[in-house]
Amino acid sequence: MTGKLYIVPTPVGNLEDMTFRAVRILEEVDLILAEDTRTSGKLMSHYQITTPMKSHHQHNEHKSVERIVEQLGAGENIALISDAGTPGISDPGFLLVRACAQQNIEVECLPGATAIIPALVTSGIPCDKFYFEGFLPHKKGKQTRINYLKELPCTFAFYESPHRVLKTLEMMQELFEDDRQGSVAREISKKFEEVVRGSISELVAHFKQKAPKGEFVMVFEGKSSK
Repeated sequence: MTGKLYIVPTPVGNLEDMTFRAVRILEEVDLILAEDTRTSGKLMSHYQITTPMKSHHQHNEHKSVERIVEQLGAGENIALISDAGTPGISDPGFLLVRACAQQNIEVECLPGATAIIPALVTSGIPCDKFYFEGFLPHKKGKQTRINYLKELPCTFAFYESPHRVLKTLEMMQELFEDDRQGSVAREISKKFEEVVRGSISELVAHFKQKAPKGEFVMVFEGKSSK
């Protein structure tokens, strides 16, 4: 009997967003793969989960996937978590899931926390259809990606770090029409959660006055067909 890989979402901020099922799975598996064992250790301590943990992150996942698949093939049940949210969504996880699929090892993904959906729903921008960009390139190719997003007919969203929020908005201000509406959400589910809505120009003005702090999800309406 082969084991099973569980993809387990963890809170993006508020620890109460952990599901009963997620806690049970993390207690029952033989091993937890964590992006950063120090960060995840705080969550494990909060829920008194004592399952052994090993690190699995973007710098070692290419080397560790084969070994993990062997462990699953030998009958171990393993859970994969990231620092926050659902593994595989702008976090490590894809390579391991693909390897398991190729070896016919069962993969079960639990529903749970992710930053993108709350940001979309609270944006006030249509979210029945949307495009998710993940993170924009840091430098090379960034303008090319923004020009691509500019032409999309549907709502689009991406993650951004605080020190790049204003620069990204200013680049968009140069490339987009002035009245394109957007929503910038920060610190989702945390104490200082905030959503700022308005045109790109209004968002630029806001963050020139108030320095961006925290983790951001940026949502914008698609190109008008008028």
